Amino acid sequence: MAIRAATPGTVQRALGLNRSAPCSWSEGMTGEHEFFISSRVNGWVIVTGVGLPNPDDDVDACFLFLIALSRKLGHVQFFHADNFSHHHAWARMDDGYVTRAYAWAGGTVWNQGAKSAAEMELKMKCFAYGEDVLTEKTVEANCDKVPLLATRWSLDPARIRTLKKTDGIAGESSRVF
Repeated sequence: MAIRAATPGTVQRALGLNRSAPCSWSEGMTGEHEFFISSRVNGWVIVTGVGLPNPDDDVDACFLFLIALSRKLGHVQFFHADNFSHHHAWARMDDGYVTRAYAWAGGTVWNQGAKSAAEMELKMKCFAYGEDVLTEKTVEANCDKVPLLATRWSLDPARIRTLKKTDGIAGESSRVF
């Protein structure tokens, strides 16, 4: 996730993290923690970890989690890409409302809001609910373009990995969203 104009402490409180501790960037980005909250990077706070909802498992839980977080923090972006299954998702929330969201998990499970200019520029295909997919290459291409979309909407994920920030917060949430 990418959260604009928030501090790591504000994100920590919104997620209800307990048993939190300072964590290095490289350790936090391994995905071994329920949540890792980065320090601010160009006005954005990045959140990763196994505690993030997976739209493949339960798109409703993903929706509710993102809406609740956006109500507390304002502008929240979510990106998901599984290169094995080619399942993918992206969402933008503003003040508790969905601006744009799309999720594919073997079929379209979430398609809300008008397609963004970045999605159109990247020629991302967003299938309607129940629409047949003529070729898996289209689905694979969408999955491959998720990092490019993140770059257009907020931050380049590849560049973030190279920053090697030394400060962040890792922890577990006591909240159920």
